[in-house]
Amino acid sequence: MLKIMVMTENGERHVRASPEELAGLVGRIGGDGDRFLVVQRIPDLPDVFAQVWHESGGDYTLEHRDGGSGRHFRTTADGPGAVIAALTGWARQEAGWGAGLGWSLLDTGPAREAPPLELGEDELAVLEKRVREVLAAGYATRAELAELAEDYLVTRDRRPVSREQAQALADRLWLERVAEQAPWRGETDPERLTRAFTALNDAGITAREHFTCCRGCGDSEIGGESGPDARGFVYFHTQCTDSAAAGGGLTLLYGGFDGSSETTAAIGHEVVAALRAVGLGVEWDHDPGRALTVTPLDWRRRLIG
Repeated sequence: MLKIMVMTENGERHVRASPEELAGLVGRIGGDGDRFLVVQRIPDLPDVFAQVWHESGGDYTLEHRDGGSGRHFRTTADGPGAVIAALTGWARQEAGWGAGLGWSLLDTGPAREAPPLELGEDELAVLEKRVREVLAAGYATRAELAELAEDYLVTRDRRPVSREQAQALADRLWLERVAEQAPWRGETDPERLTRAFTALNDAGITAREHFTCCRGCGDSEIGGESGPDARGFVYFHTQCTDSAAAGGGLTLLYGGFDGSSETTAAIGHEVVAALRAVGLGVEWDHDPGRALTVTPLDWRRRLIG
């Protein structure tokens, strides 16, 4: 897998795409609603990306940005092969990945500087604390983090953080978290959890991470996430994530789609088995009316973006 995320014009997100998947995505673009894709590194880094545009019958326009408005380059190619090779090399950070493509510097205008925040120490501390909590949870993108920073202190008659200020704050704290996670080695507990949820999805149990804001919303919406052959579900909502990221265990909510306690209990046992298979501990008294708790848990979820 490549350490990239690919976003398409039609809203798809492909996390850790393989070279073959990347080639397929480049090869298919050209039609209405599917003419471009943007490639970010994992974790996403401000002002670092590559993108390609293509309309059927025309050339491919390939761009990459490497750290700011003065480092944005463009080239064209008459077929997908050169684009696929360049993007794959970019994703792997290979030396000379863009050689021979005739790049030109693209003038995107001067960078827009965000004015300093005009917040008191207490307000700034509250805002930064909340942004860091969301970063520790590990599911937000940089764009979502900036939206949070812009809106968090808003009142009816006051909007103290502009969009540019919010983006600057979010990027600063994002890079702080990227530096914190750099020394992490090996598979983390949230990655083990994702592996267990992938296995459960494959086995006919709809498994969703960081799903909705609360149990009421989760229970009402999980059915819409499920295929016709799904036997049951398991999920945790954003409040569960916050608790886990703060050092507590992770509460998992589960059930069977036929509504019976027998099916719910059977789903609970399958979830416990999947979690233990990846090395996670689980507390559950086998009561289908009680939630599962993943504990102990070291919540270190790597950022994606």
